Amino acid sequence: MKNRLKVLRAERDWSQQDLADLLAVSRQSVNAIETGKYDPSLPLAFRISDVFEMPIEAIFSRD
Repeated sequence: MKNRLKVLRAERDWSQQDLADLLAVSRQSVNAIETGKYDPSLPLAFRISDVFEMPIEAIFSRD
């Protein structure tokens, strides 16, 4: 699965730690999602969607 997390985070000038704090996950989890090493759970994907105020489909896409 591909995602736009790094771009969206950079547009807001947030560090990985800033986003991790908002999502209540570790910075390492944010890094793993951004690099495609980990696909988030559905509840986490919804939290990401809420933080960025965008639909999940606008953040994540199939390979």
